[in-house]
Amino acid sequence: MPERFGIMGGTFDPVHLGHLRTAEEAIDVLGLDRMLFIPAGSPPHKPGRQILSFQHRRNMLELAICGNPRFGLSDIEWRIPGKSYTVNTLRGLHKELQGGELFFLVGLDAFLEMDTWFEFRELFGLACMVVLRRPGYGEKDVGDFLRKKVSEQYEDKSGGGVFSHPELRPVYCLRNTQLDISSTGIRELAASGKSIRYLVPESVLRYIREECVYTDRAGGTGRRKEDAGFGRDGTRGKEEKGTQFGKFDEQRGEGDTVCKGGVPFQGARPDCS
Repeated sequence: MPERFGIMGGTFDPVHLGHLRTAEEAIDVLGLDRMLFIPAGSPPHKPGRQILSFQHRRNMLELAICGNPRFGLSDIEWRIPGKSYTVNTLRGLHKELQGGELFFLVGLDAFLEMDTWFEFRELFGLACMVVLRRPGYGEKDVGDFLRKKVSEQYEDKSGGGVFSHPELRPVYCLRNTQLDISSTGIRELAASGKSIRYLVPESVLRYIREECVYTDRAGGTGRRKEDAGFGRDGTRGKEEKGTQFGKFDEQRGEGDTVCKGGVPFQGARPDCS
């Protein structure tokens, strides 16, 4: 029986407790073997917005998932050149996970805009979509979108929020706990010097404070250019890939802990305090 991998992508700028709780619930409800968190490399849907460097976002994710053996981390979007299109990420994961079954988590609001994504119809043959609840939307919206934009053959035969298709992968509606936490709000609080405790894991809170990733080291507000993925001269350059969180192989683009199929992950580690 193939392993079942949940896929949670995003900028994770920063990762917060809402991400972690949703991932935990998806594992239990769908019977997944592992949840892979995939920080975006160069997201095509956020042009012009400065995003914290990949290394900082990866470090915070590593800290956040440490201690949960069911959580893993993949840097596949850092290794794929160009814009981080989901279809290319899923194709790459199929090769690396050697037959694993993929379950791609997506918020209902983003799901209803998937027809604007690159080669979006291909996604429904590459992974089971797991649609997360959002205020103001319902399962009827999922069904309407599938039949209008993907295929008229999608049906919720059981009435339980699982839309099946004779050829494409099923689409699941996950009734996840909705925590009103946003990365945008966390960045704004941190930049203004206000508390973000209980919104992010304690290890991530310490990292944000120690690295000053959302504030000037001199005490002002706003993120520094070098921490937003830019060099000290204001131009985008190659990031440092060796940190206290583990060596980064320049050729393979992988962390020093690798799971089956060559996908880097960090689970329970003795040095993750």
